[in-house]
Amino acid sequence: MKIAAYMLTFFCLFLNSTLFIRLNAPYNFYIVILPLLAGALAPILIVLGGVGIALSWFSGARIAFVVGLLSVTISVVYMALLFRPQPGFAEAFGVDWETKISSAQTSRLLQRRWQPLLPQGEAPILIQDVPFWTIPDTDRELLSDIWLPPESVERSGIAFIFLHGSAWYLFDKDYGTRPLFRQLTAQGHVVMDVAYRLGPEVELYGMVGDAKRAVVWMKEHADEYGVDPERIVLGGASAGGHLALLAAYTPDHPELTPSELVGRDQSVHAVVSLYGPTDLRACYEHLNQARLIGMPEVEIGQPGAATMEKSMVDAGRLDVLLGGHLHEVPEMYTLGSPITHVSENAPPTLLIQGPPDVITPIDATQELHDKLVENGVPVVNIVYPLTNHAFDLLLPRISPSAQTAFYDLERFLALVE
Repeated sequence: MKIAAYMLTFFCLFLNSTLFIRLNAPYNFYIVILPLLAGALAPILIVLGGVGIALSWFSGARIAFVVGLLSVTISVVYMALLFRPQPGFAEAFGVDWETKISSAQTSRLLQRRWQPLLPQGEAPILIQDVPFWTIPDTDRELLSDIWLPPESVERSGIAFIFLHGSAWYLFDKDYGTRPLFRQLTAQGHVVMDVAYRLGPEVELYGMVGDAKRAVVWMKEHADEYGVDPERIVLGGASAGGHLALLAAYTPDHPELTPSELVGRDQSVHAVVSLYGPTDLRACYEHLNQARLIGMPEVEIGQPGAATMEKSMVDAGRLDVLLGGHLHEVPEMYTLGSPITHVSENAPPTLLIQGPPDVITPIDATQELHDKLVENGVPVVNIVYPLTNHAFDLLLPRISPSAQTAFYDLERFLALVE
C-alpha cells in the first residue's frame, strides 16, 4: 500500500509540475505533450491524487501524503482559474451581454464550462470531400468537409469556416476537431472544414487565397446549405487562426486577393483565432527562427504535401512561408501579419490562447486586442492560465481547457448572430 501511495502521488505531482514548464524554440514535441496531458487530465489527476492521499494516510507514508496534497491543490487551482468568467464579453458586448442571447439559443449551449464527459447529442450530417474550388489554369481541386446540423435542429444561419492548425506545412482537415464540430452543429451552425493548400505547394499568398476562396464559395452556395451569406464566420487554430485573421482583415487587398476573386464578396461577419500568430515579426523572434539561417531552401510549387518526415523538419519555417528571413524580406513579415491590417472595418474578433505558448507570443495577441479596441472593433481576448498551444486537440471530451474554449466560442457565435 505504501509503495502504491508513493507511485500515485509522485506521478501526479510530476505531471502537474510540467504545467509550469517554459519552453523556447527549438523545443521537443515530446516535452510539450506533457503539460498538455496535465491540463487535459486535471480532473483525473485530482481523483488519482485523492486515492494516493488516502493510501498514504492509511499506510503512514507521510511524504507521499504531502506530495499528494500538493498535486491535488495544483489541479484544483488550475481548474478554478480556468473556469473564471471572462471579462472580455462584457467589454465587447456590454455588461448585459448574456441577455442578448435568445432563450432558444441558450438552451442549446453548454451550460457549464466543464462536465466529466462532453455530450455528443444527435449526430450531425457529414458530407466529406466536397470540392469548393479549382485553382485557375490547373486541375488542382480544393476540398472541404461540410457539417450540417441534425434534421431536428433549427438552422442558425451561421456558417463557420474552419482552417485547421498546420504550422503552414502539416496535417489536413478533419484532424482532431470532430467534438467541436458536433457541438457547433448541435446549435444549428453549418461548419465548413477546409483543406487549404500547405507548403511547399504554396506560400502565404496561396494559403490566404484559399481561405478567401472558401468564404466566397460558401457565400455563393449559402442557399444550398441554409446559410445566411451575411453571417459567415471565419475561424482557425494556430496557423489556421493566423490565416483566418489575415483573410478576415484584408478583403479586397490587392496583394492578398486572388485575381479570380476581384469584385466578389470576401467579407466575413466575424473571425475566431485559437492561438493563431498575430504578428509574424514577433513570432519570428519568439520561435528564434534566426537559428534556421543557412538551412536548405525549400522549392515552392511542389504538387501535394511534402513527406511527413520533411514536413516535420520544415514545419513552422517563416522563411519558407514568406520567401526569406526577417532581415531579408521585412515587408513580407509586415504584409503577412494580421495586426498590420486592423481598421475600424475589421469584423468582431474572438482570440483564445494560453500562456506559456510555445508557438504564438501572447504579448503580440494582446497588442492585436488593444489595436482592435482602439479602432472600435468588438473583440474578446481570452487567456487561459498554464495552457499551451493546441490544448483543444488533446482529449477534448474530458479536457477542462478544451471544453471551456467550446463554451466561450459558443457564446461568441451566439452574440454575433
